[in-house]
Amino acid sequence: MTAKEIFEQIKKKRSFLCTGLDTDIGKLPECLLSKPDPAYSFNKAIIDATVNYTVAYKPNIAFYESNGEKGWLSLRKTVAYIRENCPSVFIIADAKRGDIGNTSEMYAKTFFETFDFDAVTLSPYMGKDTLEPFLKFLGKWSVLLALTSNPSASDFQYMEDGKGACLFERVLDISKNWGNVDNTMYVVGATKAEMLAKIRTIVPDHFLLVPGIGAQGGSLSDVAKYGMNSMCGLLVNSSRAILYADKTANFADAASKEAQKIQQEMSAILSLNEIINKD
Repeated sequence: MTAKEIFEQIKKKRSFLCTGLDTDIGKLPECLLSKPDPAYSFNKAIIDATVNYTVAYKPNIAFYESNGEKGWLSLRKTVAYIRENCPSVFIIADAKRGDIGNTSEMYAKTFFETFDFDAVTLSPYMGKDTLEPFLKFLGKWSVLLALTSNPSASDFQYMEDGKGACLFERVLDISKNWGNVDNTMYVVGATKAEMLAKIRTIVPDHFLLVPGIGAQGGSLSDVAKYGMNSMCGLLVNSSRAILYADKTANFADAASKEAQKIQQEMSAILSLNEIINKD
């Protein structure tokens, strides 16, 4: 999938919503717990309820691998269900991998071949050679951590070099030429929205994956104000606010309403910025 193809889905759905499938077994509605695979049943219902408003799904791998073999099976079935029922939707493995070359080759095969994800989140800390195995896969994406929202992000990401550039700026500046706008995007936390303007001076054309709206308190309007480009250039993630909007048997309806509410706000932003009608 190319950046243009992602943009076409954004225009079609009037949305740049990425729904995070952070499926926590401990938070599932009781009505699902007797199912053979509660996590998959939950995901399937959420996907059916939100697909009209969603351009990307992002399962966080930790919520699946923590359940061992059953969790991996739930994940495989979830990705297969998306592929079969909504093939135009972009699928991101939120795995945050990053290791030496031969290990990275195995991780790349895991997410791009075994599970057929479109993209995987990666840590660029160990440098270019750890990311090259992922970039070799045509049509697949590497999503590099750039600036995160967690409280300790400042421990390293804001450290300045002798010229006053922060570490996250160096990561962006050096890595932007490892791939291109059709196979590389960056993670930037929504609670750091004011920094998006600076980030856009370094990577003006790359897509940005932006977690942190909703439960984490990030502002969608601020993210759009500082981070949107002429092709939107944003995939804004919401997880808990959609998944756990209701814990009763009506959970899917509640998730649909929450996703629709976000989509409507996104549609207004796209129209305001004259993105919708661009060719």
